[in-house]
Amino acid sequence: MSSQRDRDQEKNLQQDILSDRKYSLAEAIGREGGNFLKGESPVPKLVQVTTEVNLFIDNNLPDSSGALQSVLKRWVKSDPLLSQHLESPLKGLDKILEKILTQQGLFYEMVREADVKWGQMYQERPYFQKPGDPPHPDDEYTHEAVREKLSLLRERITF
Repeated sequence: MSSQRDRDQEKNLQQDILSDRKYSLAEAIGREGGNFLKGESPVPKLVQVTTEVNLFIDNNLPDSSGALQSVLKRWVKSDPLLSQHLESPLKGLDKILEKILTQQGLFYEMVREADVKWGQMYQERPYFQKPGDPPHPDDEYTHEAVREKLSLLRERITF
């Protein structure tokens, strides 16, 4: 019985406190805001997943200049496959890498974008390897090197 009395006293106290306040939309939002995110993170799930994948890329993709990491992170962020694997982000990354490694057009575009990014970072003209041509000796992002790095990253994924 005392619990009912305690609840009544608490309710009366809240009414007394609120009786002197003007009602506004901000006041209503403030009252309800405490319950709005109860038990949930204020960071959207897709942002959490993208951050987890980016951290995995940083820690597991060997890339001395960082251009390939940057391009891959941008691709991952925009790929709908990641949002389909919110409960298992690394599985989403694995699917994205599989797609890049198996679709030649996508793969060559990734290598080209890594070369462009490298050129922007170092303010130099990048070396673009064309499919079937030998790479330039100073090209950090040859087709073979990028394929090897992405394959190694994929091997490191455990889910």
